[in-house]
Amino acid sequence: MITGTHSGVGKTTVMLALLEALTRRGMRVQAFKVGPDYLDPTFHRVVTGRPSRNLDGWMMRCSEVLKSFARASDDAELSIIEGVMGLFDGLRGRSEEGSSAQIAKWLSMPVILVIDAGGLARTAAALVRGCQALDPELKISGVIFNRIGSKNHLDILREAVESACAVPVLGGFPKEEGIALPERHLGLVRAAESLTPSIRGRLAEMAETFLNLDELVKMGDSMAEIPLLPSIPQEKKPVRCRIGVALDAAFHFYYQDNLDLLQGAGAELVFFSPLNETEIPVDLDGLYFGGGYPEVYAEGLSKNQPMIGSIRKFAAGGGPIYAECGGLMYLANRIETVEEVSFPMVGLLPGRIRMGKKLKALGYREVEAQEDCLLLQKGEKARGHEFHYSEWMDDSLRESFNGLRKPYHLFRGGERSGWREEGFSHDHLLASYVHLHFASNPNIPVRWISLCEAFRRRIDRSEGTR
Repeated sequence: MITGTHSGVGKTTVMLALLEALTRRGMRVQAFKVGPDYLDPTFHRVVTGRPSRNLDGWMMRCSEVLKSFARASDDAELSIIEGVMGLFDGLRGRSEEGSSAQIAKWLSMPVILVIDAGGLARTAAALVRGCQALDPELKISGVIFNRIGSKNHLDILREAVESACAVPVLGGFPKEEGIALPERHLGLVRAAESLTPSIRGRLAEMAETFLNLDELVKMGDSMAEIPLLPSIPQEKKPVRCRIGVALDAAFHFYYQDNLDLLQGAGAELVFFSPLNETEIPVDLDGLYFGGGYPEVYAEGLSKNQPMIGSIRKFAAGGGPIYAECGGLMYLANRIETVEEVSFPMVGLLPGRIRMGKKLKALGYREVEAQEDCLLLQKGEKARGHEFHYSEWMDDSLRESFNGLRKPYHLFRGGERSGWREEGFSHDHLLASYVHLHFASNPNIPVRWISLCEAFRRRIDRSEGTR
């Protein structure tokens, strides 16, 4: 696991450099990300050519984390996990829940600590010793420094840490602004936009030049078998339905496990682009609109009226549709950008979405269904994450708009008070700002697949056959 003392120390830079260098050596490397972040896994995938998965101790039970890790790592030569925030940072200050430390312990994983070397010398040893002392069960197996000033600076840091902590220093990256990844309001921009060939080449070169890659690989080779790791059968289940998944520059925030669980429950996933294609794929039994940047591509989405028409037709026929965050925005009447330009959207939901310059919501969320809906039955709970700069306007329209209701009581992570209503629902549509992790409730993929299969059978009966 690649983790750090705090956010901003350079974990992602180190992670991408390792993945790039080891992949170029011909290794099959599997990447993971601790926490709910949707973006870093897309960077991992560009480099390794393999889907990266989120491992989250709050949204997922320990058993689900182990299953996800086992499935994805089965054919890999080395697995590397990128941590979240600082090593011990999670849901609260008094527990490890939701932290990198929690996942590292569940998986008995060697921890590589990334430390920002700017203005730091012998005190680096105190940081490492403090992490060792706070939780002796963790295996802090190495240190990588970022933004070192010179070779002499790294020598001082190495001497301090290795003499006081008995932990090897695996190297250090110099200050280099050329590999900084550009940012957008929700964090990093899309991997395809920012991980240029020149940046990827430089990341690989830095890892080979400044890090002891051979020692790092040996750590993975010397790991003992994880006692609790389950055996995952690779049986292929028959296809019960076809679900169209929106995937393009405007929609690309998905938890890979959500897609895996849908496939495992019998869904054939068909990817399509609301931005670039003129209609949804044929013979679909459900639609899934994930998060992303629909406000950035609002003009193009709005102009694609043939696609909007095909979505409306699917909805009018009773086709099951699930949308979250960016998907909710797309299904609304219109999106108003930060520049106060308004673009009409699909119009399955009332009101308008107004973009803001300040963050409107951030953090773990638990939802409890107040009625049966597309993913949950009344009283069932699920966990996820909320992160957006937009807000939904015109609540007065809700009750009279196509029979839509608010399906969720929404709770902040770990709290059971101060709930609020959230989302939109009717018998075959569910839209919410919350990115749910389906592993938090195993009934979600089963229920959705069943509803899509029922729609498929109804259409087949009415049309004779497909």
